[in-house]
Amino acid sequence: MCGRFTLIAVEQLRERFQLGEADAMLAYNIAPTQHVPVIIREQALRVVPMRWGLIPSWAKDRAIGARMINARSETLAEKPAFRGLLRRRRCLVPASGFYEWQAGPGGKQPYYIHLRDSELFGFAGLYDIWRDERGEQVYSFTIITTDANDLVRSIHDRMPAIL
Repeated sequence: MCGRFTLIAVEQLRERFQLGEADAMLAYNIAPTQHVPVIIREQALRVVPMRWGLIPSWAKDRAIGARMINARSETLAEKPAFRGLLRRRRCLVPASGFYEWQAGPGGKQPYYIHLRDSELFGFAGLYDIWRDERGEQVYSFTIITTDANDLVRSIHDRMPAIL
């Protein structure tokens, strides 16, 4: 599971992902329900500020989003909230690193995982557009997770799908 991540190399965002305009955002400890820049492809690549925690377009209220921060890659095609989005609403979530917690005798210990060269990378994600009670669009996303690789497995059994 991915419950926190960082985006500290914002100056690399445009260059790394070959984007036009992108608002500079800096966040060392991004938590669910916060807004972060997310990359989507419409006619071209575009950066859209989105709320972390997927609010499906059919949801009655935004509270569901706090529980939908991650989506297991193994079940995306089966789950009603993700099935359609997998075909038409994929996104890339830029990140500098992410945190995983390892349970231990004294409690949970956080570990910060990032690329050795500190380069910016991206998580695979899905997004949707929900309309609030005033009819305003709320863009939100979930991070796709997968089994942990050899480097992360000693800390946690899951990790974000990194592209």
